[in-house]
Amino acid sequence: MARWITLALTVIGFAIAFTTNSPGVLGLGLLLGLAGLIGFVFALAAARVSARARPETSMASVDDLRALRKTAPPVGTPPRRPGDGPSNDAA
Repeated sequence: MARWITLALTVIGFAIAFTTNSPGVLGLGLLLGLAGLIGFVFALAAARVSARARPETSMASVDDLRALRKTAPPVGTPPRRPGDGPSNDAA
């Protein structure tokens, strides 16, 4: 809803700016049009972000995160790769 209001403010502001002969009303119309345009862009961005956001019910709880930390290796140890350990070849 906020997107349509800011879009209407933009159109009204620029319509006032293009149809007036007064410099004061021209400045007011341009100010209203630019403020509405910036608000419209931010409203579009907010709608896009909220459409892509994960719901809170799908996020891990604090207990799940603690359980994952217990199973993870310590931070300072490098990951093991298959060939890093002692060799099993008989020489």
